[in-house]
Amino acid sequence: MFSRRLKVSLISGAILGIFCIIGALIRFDFQISTYLVFSLWYNRIIMGLVIGLALQPQKISKAIGRGAFLGLLISFAYYSSTGFNDFVSFFAGIIYGMIIEYISYRFAANEK
Repeated sequence: MFSRRLKVSLISGAILGIFCIIGALIRFDFQISTYLVFSLWYNRIIMGLVIGLALQPQKISKAIGRGAFLGLLISFAYYSSTGFNDFVSFFAGIIYGMIIEYISYRFAANEK
């Protein structure tokens, strides 16, 4: 049921979400609400899910471009929930989308 690509994407999203939490806690001097920290991590899990469910493109350049687009699209939900105040997390979501797509592309290529 779960492809290797989906598993790798979900795990990558969870791990990158932890890095986002650490970054947000440091940026906001540990004065950020618990629900925002959780929603930031959850946003990265959703990003991994969406990227993992997408079909694998033939070229790595298309995969990274799609990762950036999906990262932008999914991170916008979190960004708008902060009243458009956490641009760093929004921008990181674009980069993390590219990273998740790259990692899942490489692992799924090894599966074939």
